[in-house]
Amino acid sequence: MSRDELMARLWPVSRRYLASYVLFNQAVADHLGMHPTDVQCLNLLTLEDGPVTTGRIAELTGLTSGSATRLVDRLEKAGLVTRQRDEADRRRVLVAVRPEALERFGAVWRELSTDWVAAFAEDTEVELDFLLRHMNRTVELSHRQIARLAAMDPNGSNGP
Repeated sequence: MSRDELMARLWPVSRRYLASYVLFNQAVADHLGMHPTDVQCLNLLTLEDGPVTTGRIAELTGLTSGSATRLVDRLEKAGLVTRQRDEADRRRVLVAVRPEALERFGAVWRELSTDWVAAFAEDTEVELDFLLRHMNRTVELSHRQIARLAAMDPNGSNGP
Protein backbone atom coordinates (compact mmCIF):
# COMPACT_ATOMS: atom_id res chain seq x y z
CA MET A 1 0.00 0.00 0.00
CA SER A 2 1.34 3.48 -0.85
CA ARG A 3 2.07 6.17 1.73
CA ASP A 4 -0.85 8.24 0.38
CA GLU A 5 -3.20 5.27 0.76
CA LEU A 6 -1.95 4.61 4.28
CA MET A 7 -2.34 8.27 5.23
CA ALA A 8 -5.88 8.24 3.83
CA ARG A 9 -6.68 5.21 6.02
CA LEU A 10 -4.93 6.74 9.03
CA TRP A 11 -7.16 9.84 9.16
CA PRO A 12 -10.49 8.13 10.01
CA VAL A 13 -8.77 5.60 12.28
CA SER A 14 -7.07 8.40 14.23
CA ARG A 15 -10.41 10.17 14.63
CA ARG A 16 -11.98 6.97 15.98
CA TYR A 17 -8.96 6.47 18.26
CA LEU A 18 -9.30 9.96 19.73
CA ALA A 19 -13.08 9.65 20.09
CA SER A 20 -12.74 6.28 21.82
CA TYR A 21 -10.31 7.75 24.34
CA VAL A 22 -12.60 10.71 25.06
CA LEU A 23 -15.53 8.34 25.54
CA PHE A 24 -13.40 6.06 27.73
CA ASN A 25 -12.40 9.06 29.85
CA GLN A 26 -16.08 9.99 30.18
CA ALA A 27 -16.90 6.44 31.31
CA VAL A 28 -14.13 6.57 33.94
CA ALA A 29 -15.40 9.98 35.09
CA ASP A 30 -18.97 8.69 35.29
CA HIS A 31 -17.78 5.65 37.25
CA LEU A 32 -15.97 7.90 39.72
CA GLY A 33 -18.75 10.51 39.80
CA MET A 34 -16.39 13.17 38.49
CA HIS A 35 -16.06 15.61 35.60
CA PRO A 36 -13.80 14.26 32.80
CA THR A 37 -11.41 17.21 33.09
CA ASP A 38 -11.09 16.54 36.83
CA VAL A 39 -10.18 12.90 36.11
CA GLN A 40 -7.44 13.94 33.72
CA CYS A 41 -6.15 16.60 36.09
CA LEU A 42 -5.84 13.99 38.83
CA ASN A 43 -4.19 11.66 36.33
CA LEU A 44 -1.63 14.33 35.43
CA LEU A 45 -1.05 15.24 39.08
CA THR A 46 -0.19 11.63 39.88
CA LEU A 47 2.56 11.82 37.23
CA GLU A 48 4.22 14.84 38.89
CA ASP A 49 7.00 14.46 41.45
CA GLY A 50 4.98 16.12 44.19
CA PRO A 51 2.58 18.97 44.89
CA VAL A 52 2.32 21.63 42.17
CA THR A 53 1.07 25.18 41.80
CA THR A 54 -2.20 26.04 40.13
CA GLY A 55 -0.07 27.63 37.40
CA ARG A 56 1.53 24.26 36.76
CA ILE A 57 -1.93 22.68 36.59
CA ALA A 58 -2.84 25.27 33.95
CA GLU A 59 0.28 24.24 31.98
CA LEU A 60 -0.48 20.53 32.32
CA THR A 61 -4.11 20.84 31.28
CA GLY A 62 -3.95 23.69 28.78
CA LEU A 63 -6.52 25.60 30.83
CA THR A 64 -6.36 29.31 31.57
CA SER A 65 -5.20 30.20 35.07
CA GLY A 66 -8.78 31.12 36.04
CA SER A 67 -10.14 27.80 34.76
CA ALA A 68 -7.34 25.92 36.53
CA THR A 69 -8.22 27.70 39.78
CA ARG A 70 -11.88 26.70 39.40
CA LEU A 71 -10.75 23.13 38.66
CA VAL A 72 -8.68 23.05 41.85
CA ASP A 73 -11.65 24.53 43.75
CA ARG A 74 -13.85 21.64 42.52
CA LEU A 75 -11.21 19.03 43.36
CA GLU A 76 -10.68 20.51 46.82
CA LYS A 77 -14.44 20.72 47.50
CA ALA A 78 -14.74 17.05 46.46
CA GLY A 79 -11.98 16.14 48.95
CA LEU A 80 -9.58 14.99 46.23
CA VAL A 81 -6.80 17.55 46.69
CA THR A 82 -5.51 19.89 49.37
CA ARG A 83 -3.93 23.30 49.10
CA GLN A 84 -0.84 23.85 51.22
CA ARG A 85 1.70 26.61 51.63
CA ASP A 86 5.07 25.96 50.01
CA GLU A 87 7.57 25.57 52.85
CA ALA A 88 10.34 27.10 50.71
CA ASP A 89 8.24 30.11 49.62
CA ARG A 90 5.26 30.84 51.88
CA ARG A 91 3.72 33.07 49.16
CA ARG A 92 3.18 30.03 46.92
CA VAL A 93 0.31 27.61 47.34
CA LEU A 94 0.78 24.01 46.27
CA VAL A 95 -1.90 21.53 45.30
CA ALA A 96 -1.47 17.93 46.45
CA VAL A 97 -3.59 14.85 45.77
CA ARG A 98 -5.05 13.47 48.99
CA PRO A 99 -3.84 9.92 49.73
CA GLU A 100 -7.40 8.52 49.91
CA ALA A 101 -8.18 10.06 46.50
CA LEU A 102 -4.98 8.56 45.15
CA GLU A 103 -6.04 5.13 46.43
CA ARG A 104 -9.57 5.40 44.99
CA PHE A 105 -8.24 6.67 41.66
CA GLY A 106 -5.46 4.08 41.62
CA ALA A 107 -7.88 1.22 42.30
CA VAL A 108 -9.77 1.97 39.09
CA TRP A 109 -6.56 2.12 37.04
CA ARG A 110 -5.24 -1.09 38.62
CA GLU A 111 -8.51 -2.83 37.68
CA LEU A 112 -8.27 -1.61 34.09
CA SER A 113 -4.50 -2.13 33.70
CA THR A 114 -4.81 -5.87 33.16
CA ASP A 115 -6.47 -5.30 29.80
CA TRP A 116 -3.94 -2.56 28.98
CA VAL A 117 -1.02 -4.93 29.51
CA ALA A 118 -2.79 -7.68 27.56
CA ALA A 119 -3.37 -5.34 24.60
CA PHE A 120 0.40 -5.08 24.11
CA ALA A 121 1.39 -8.60 25.14
CA GLU A 122 2.21 -9.77 21.62
CA ASP A 123 4.07 -6.63 20.54
CA THR A 124 7.81 -6.84 20.06
CA GLU A 125 10.24 -4.45 21.73
CA VAL A 126 10.64 -2.66 18.38
CA GLU A 127 6.86 -2.23 18.13
CA LEU A 128 6.63 -1.03 21.73
CA ASP A 129 9.43 1.46 21.07
CA PHE A 130 7.50 2.74 18.04
CA LEU A 131 4.33 3.09 20.13
CA LEU A 132 6.24 4.98 22.80
CA ARG A 133 7.63 7.41 20.21
CA HIS A 134 4.17 7.75 18.64
CA MET A 135 2.51 8.50 21.97
CA ASN A 136 5.18 11.06 22.89
CA ARG A 137 4.75 12.76 19.50
CA THR A 138 0.98 12.75 19.98
CA VAL A 139 1.29 14.37 23.42
CA GLU A 140 3.58 17.06 21.98
CA LEU A 141 1.20 17.61 19.05
CA SER A 142 -1.74 17.90 21.44
CA HIS A 143 0.04 20.61 23.45
CA ARG A 144 0.77 22.55 20.26
CA GLN A 145 -2.80 22.15 19.02
CA ILE A 146 -4.25 23.28 22.37
CA ALA A 147 -2.11 26.43 22.19
CA ARG A 148 -3.10 26.95 18.57
CA LEU A 149 -6.81 26.64 19.40
CA ALA A 150 -6.43 29.03 22.34
CA ALA A 151 -4.94 31.63 19.98
CA MET A 152 -7.66 31.22 17.35
CA ASP A 153 -10.81 33.23 16.99
CA PRO A 154 -13.79 31.00 17.93
CA ASN A 155 -14.96 31.35 14.33
CA GLY A 156 -11.79 29.61 13.14
CA SER A 157 -9.70 32.57 11.97
CA ASN A 158 -6.31 33.45 13.41
CA GLY A 159 -6.87 37.14 13.85
CA PRO A 160 -8.84 40.22 12.92
